[in-house]
This record gives sequence, structure tokens and C-alpha cells, in this order.
Amino acid sequence: MEADIKKAGFLSIVLIIGLRIALLLIWLFSQLAENVLEDRLERFDSSAIGFFETLQTSTLDVIYTSVTHMGSVWFVACLSAAVILFLWFKARDKWATLFFIIAVSGTGALTWLLKQIYERGRPSINEAIDAIGFSFPSGHSMGSLVFYGFLIYLVTRSRQNKVIKISLSIVLGLLILLIGTSRIYLGAHFPSDIIAGYIAGTIWLTLCILVLEWIRWQRSSQIHFGHALQNIFLSSYGLLKPHDAKVIHEP
Repeated sequence: MEADIKKAGFLSIVLIIGLRIALLLIWLFSQLAENVLEDRLERFDSSAIGFFETLQTSTLDVIYTSVTHMGSVWFVACLSAAVILFLWFKARDKWATLFFIIAVSGTGALTWLLKQIYERGRPSINEAIDAIGFSFPSGHSMGSLVFYGFLIYLVTRSRQNKVIKISLSIVLGLLILLIGTSRIYLGAHFPSDIIAGYIAGTIWLTLCILVLEWIRWQRSSQIHFGHALQNIFLSSYGLLKPHDAKVIHEP
């Protein structure tokens, strides 16, 4: 029981930090959106676009066109189906399956809603690279961060050795960055669209993972979360010794 109480303390810290990060990112997104609406980022966007224009080569055109498709709706949807089948039938993790579906499908709905709110035009329209509709925030950057970010979460939570976990996490992290920069390179988005997509995606992914971890703890623990926190609080002030802590069993 003491282990459960200590774990509850750790979880409470994670939840508090995670929620504070989410709130900070919400504030950053609102500030970025305000600057976009008032055209304060035109110089930044132009400078970043100009930098990517200096890098253009026929080889990079092919590479970035291939990379950008890895963040497209159809590609992510196909991979999502494979991940769902793996989580449900192989890993037999119904909660991870549910929250993966919520995270990925919710990203699409949230992206559409934000685009309708801000109605920012694109630098250029190109249906071949899925550059249609409104520009802010970038659906590719937001979707790739949530999808591949959730994969990073699943990898770090798996039983693979640390070398594999770190290697896969780095590869997936780089892929997220490459997908975002591909949208700038190909002229599909302004750099501020990409940043906004990453911020919004991080907020949504963080909230989904926090709720999932809380549910995992609630179902695996023999004590109520609130009562465990009460014991931690009393113990920290010397009012209750850990071995004297009373716990309430789940009904």
C-alpha cells in the first residue's frame, strides 16, 4: 500500500506539471494567434521562407515531397488503423487503443475548428501536396506531432530496452520536425503556421496522455487517488507515518 501511496504522489506531481505546461502552451498559442491576426509575424515568416528557398534543390524537392506525405491525412489514417489493430489484438491494451483513437481523431476535428476560426490564407495552393483550405494552424504539423508523439509515448512505455526506446524516439522526433519543415519548404504553410500546429498538438497530446495515465493508475491501484494524496500531505507534515497510513480499498 505504501508503494501505491508513493506512486500517487508521483502521479500527482506529473499531473500538476502536465496541466501547467498545457496552460502555458495555451497562452503561447493565443499570443501567437494574436500576432498572426495583426500581421506582426510577416517579417519572421518572410525571413524563414527565404532561408528555405536558398536550400532548394531537385534532390530536396523529392525528399521533402515524400516526407510531407508522411504527415498527410491518408497516410496517418492508414498507419493509425495498423496501430489500433496492434494495440487491440496484440498488446490487448483497450485504454491505449481508446485514447489513441481519441487523440488522432480529435486532432482532425480540432485542426478544422481552429482553421475556421482564424481563416488565414496559404502562401500557395497545391493540391498535389495537400495544400488546400486555410493555413493556420498547420494540420500536417499538428497531426504528425500527435500521431508520432503518441507512438513515442507507446515506445517509452513498452518493455523494449533503453537503446531501442531512445533510438525510435529520436527517429520519430526527427520525422515530426521534418514534416513541419517540409510544409515551409514546399510553400504550403507559413512558419508561424507550423509553430502553431506544434503547440496545439502538444497541448492536445499532453491532455490525452495525462488522462490515460490517470485512468491506468486508478484501475491498477487498490486505493483511492484522493485518499492517497491526503496521506501524502499528512505524512509530509509529520502528522502521519507512512506505515500507519490507512487506505480505502476499491469497492
